[in-house]
Amino acid sequence: MAHVQLPTPVVRRPGRAEVNVEALAAALRERVRGEVRFDRGTRGAYSTDASNFRQVPIGVVVPRSPDDAVEALAVAREFGAPVLSRGGGTSLAGQCTNTAVVLDWSKYCTKLESVDEQARTCIVQPGIVLDELNRQLADTGLRFGPEPATHMNCTLGGMIGNNSCGATAQRTGKVVDNIARLEVVLADGTRFWCGETTDEEYREIERHGNAQAAIYRQLRRLRDEYADEIRRRFPDIPRRVSGYNLDSLLPEHHFDVAGLLVGSESTLVTVLRAELKLVPVLEERTLVVLGYPDVVAAADAVPAILPHQPIALEGIDHKLIRDQQIKNMNPQALAEMPEGRAFLMVQFGGTTTDEVERRAHQLLEALHDTENQADVAFLDDPARETELWHVREAGLGATAHVPGKADTFEGWEDSAVAPELLGKYLRRLTALYEEFGYASETGPSLYGHFGQGCVHTRIPFDLYSADGVATYRRFMERAADLVAELGGSFSGEHGDGQSRGELLPRMFGDEIVTAFGRLKAIFDPEDRMNPGKVVAPYRLDENLRLGGGWAPANPQDLYFKFPHDGGSFAQAANRCVGIGRCRQHKTDGGQVMCPSYQVTGEEEHSTRGRARLLFEMLDGHGDGPLTDGWRSTEVKDALDLCLACKGCKTDCPANVDMATYKAEFLAHHFHGRPWRRPRSDFTMGWLPAVARIVGKLHAGKLVNVLTHAPGLSRLATRAAGVEDREIPLFAGQTLQQWFARHHPAGDGVRGTVLLWPDTFTNAFHPHVGQAAVRVLEEAGWRVTMPSRPVCCALTWISTGQLGTAKRILTRTVRELAPHLREGGLVVGLEPSCTAVFRSDALELFPGDQDVRRLHAQTVTLAELLTEHSPGYRPPRLSAKAIAQVHCHQHAVMGWDPDQQLLRDAGVDAEHLDSGCCGLAGNFGFEKGHLAVSEACAERVLLPRVREASADTVVLADGFSCRTQIHELDSNGREGVHLAELLASGLEGRTATRRSAR
Repeated sequence: MAHVQLPTPVVRRPGRAEVNVEALAAALRERVRGEVRFDRGTRGAYSTDASNFRQVPIGVVVPRSPDDAVEALAVAREFGAPVLSRGGGTSLAGQCTNTAVVLDWSKYCTKLESVDEQARTCIVQPGIVLDELNRQLADTGLRFGPEPATHMNCTLGGMIGNNSCGATAQRTGKVVDNIARLEVVLADGTRFWCGETTDEEYREIERHGNAQAAIYRQLRRLRDEYADEIRRRFPDIPRRVSGYNLDSLLPEHHFDVAGLLVGSESTLVTVLRAELKLVPVLEERTLVVLGYPDVVAAADAVPAILPHQPIALEGIDHKLIRDQQIKNMNPQALAEMPEGRAFLMVQFGGTTTDEVERRAHQLLEALHDTENQADVAFLDDPARETELWHVREAGLGATAHVPGKADTFEGWEDSAVAPELLGKYLRRLTALYEEFGYASETGPSLYGHFGQGCVHTRIPFDLYSADGVATYRRFMERAADLVAELGGSFSGEHGDGQSRGELLPRMFGDEIVTAFGRLKAIFDPEDRMNPGKVVAPYRLDENLRLGGGWAPANPQDLYFKFPHDGGSFAQAANRCVGIGRCRQHKTDGGQVMCPSYQVTGEEEHSTRGRARLLFEMLDGHGDGPLTDGWRSTEVKDALDLCLACKGCKTDCPANVDMATYKAEFLAHHFHGRPWRRPRSDFTMGWLPAVARIVGKLHAGKLVNVLTHAPGLSRLATRAAGVEDREIPLFAGQTLQQWFARHHPAGDGVRGTVLLWPDTFTNAFHPHVGQAAVRVLEEAGWRVTMPSRPVCCALTWISTGQLGTAKRILTRTVRELAPHLREGGLVVGLEPSCTAVFRSDALELFPGDQDVRRLHAQTVTLAELLTEHSPGYRPPRLSAKAIAQVHCHQHAVMGWDPDQQLLRDAGVDAEHLDSGCCGLAGNFGFEKGHLAVSEACAERVLLPRVREASADTVVLADGFSCRTQIHELDSNGREGVHLAELLASGLEGRTATRRSAR
């Protein structure tokens, strides 16, 4: 490994690779209560963070308590192993990836230990997620102030490590400004609480003569020696995050050792607990959005706005808006934007509505008839404000993997200058883009915390070739010189890590960088804490996740064609950018992904963890932990708890589609060795074929007896290789059999529509299809239905039997082709099957014109009635409902038309933020999945069903959702399909019409 020469007496141990890993792992398992994982799969899942860098860890320890972590550090010390303390793993500068023992705090060390409302402080463990902390603090009227865009999944430990900020830092400052004390442990085992230190407290510490006293004496000497240089070289700007906080040791900052350690990125100490300063929640807020002709003009207006003391002042340019429009992100919020090609979002907060509105109007009056006057959108609706903040917070995900654009990367994503120099900086930065060939109309967007001079961007670096990497290095050096010239900071929020550690001499000069090295030697003389970051850093162009030498296996014999990734599975596996939205324990505005992570808390069971393993499986570096390709058991194990809910297809900002990746992987994993498949792949995967035989023989009642009779039911589930669950009952008559004898009603004035007889509706719940026929005919449609057996092949897709799935889909499309070529619509009742036609089929056969027609002409019942039935009025129901929206509907079709239709019918429907029901087709029946399946249902769905009043309708269009409710709800509630709910109101309407005649 090549490193910048240490300017200090820090010894880099040359024997890193000689750590006895087997003995280390054994000792950790013996002495640490937490989970110790040195397996190849775990190491692959933790090989990178959200940055451009990759280093495979030695192993991972998931401590159950801070004391557990202390013991893990002791073991690592005995074996000479380096350690990396990690939070949510969303760091963008490479500080959360290293060849070290990784401590992952985020699963167990998540407690809010105490709150002192009077002092406005609380003590937390480092793994607690920011949103969860603030949720628990809600009753106190207090909150932790800094709020990064990843607030829904970032941990406090990670925020402390990076000195995080977020939009709210305009009011509350950086994390360093909001820390009272830290409990820390050093690599040598020294453990103490630290914070601001008075002279009296210093003398008391020194009197003990222990390790802490020795450290404090050295810090005093270091401070005194470099005080003048610190004052001269540290930028006096709101967002100086780069470097160590040596300024916290100055007398004017009260020798604040906790402040010194904030932002040290696990390179000096491991944080065990933190005492946080809290701020009052501002009950009233209002948002003013100002539109400007370009982003430089918006930046130039910032100094005129700051005197009005907004609590947040964010900037976004038209390219960020365009990227979100292309990806269909936040459409309602984007419609609220004023005219312009760049925007400032100015938020005011206070205790009364009058106060915040007065301050907003004063701002607008001050800007009127000046060079900073703007087009204005004034928002005081909290819901609209939240939507617009989503526009800003979605920046990182929105600018990654935009269709039609080159891939963009971090690296120079959070530089900062004084706010009054922001316009000048952006002019010169965009000129630098032009010089290096990175600028174009589809080039990098600029956005960020303009009120504090911090700029976010993702740049289309070419990190795939040696020349591209060399150009990336030259750009980084030039950009660093530009910021240093303007007295700014290379990092204004995300930290230095490996991206900017090498560049720090350009910002601080050799003398301060030497002081950084001496500080490192005080706390970590043997360089065991996250080595190679900040001090004596790796080069910014080594350990790249991609790089000129990246040469992954790129399979060509794919079943899915991955049209959004140029037909490349390698590009699909590389789609994850590490934001970690999939790691949310709580749903946020209807998020579905990632149900297995929500109940297990395991990195490898998150969408991100699985994507990392698929990336490692392709072994693009030749040194990865996974070498078996499609045969990898580690990847199979990680995918085993993927419910294939497709939530990530929509909820992931990078649109990772893990359900598709899972199906593709399973197809190759079992190719040529079907005997290795679990029995459930055949019993569940071939369910449509079984259902067809049962229906043809009219054997439903007999099969039901055999699968539900006492004693026989257990034999049936064992024979099928599934969990001991209630097997759904076959209907005595299939929907197709009923429809063959059905006499059409109504006039069919709207034309003919084909009702798709999916296996679940056809064989198990034909009453849903019958209700749909009634609704459609009453709405003026003539209904047709295939008379021959047909299938969308969903169950074969979800079990990875893709060869069979493609054959079945081909037959189905051929059957539907005449109807499709005439422009006829296909109505799907089962969301998962409808989603196959709207998504999977096109990705399996992107060039087939009939498949394209099927994709475009398949609609849900609600879409047909709201978008294709002009003048249609649903029956008046005046009911209350809670809606469990099927995952595939959420991910592919959306629920807005359903919501509109229900509203028009007078139904007060609440869309549950419950995520996946947990059954997910075959998933909940497969061996080993019952506990996860039930835990998913118990998060939100089942408690809400149990507490609902008897007259509240439980709306569930998905067969899986209805099955899960039927089996697991102790009160015996049943889910109802939208078609059934609408049909229930038709009798009264028919009687009224007869009376009118």
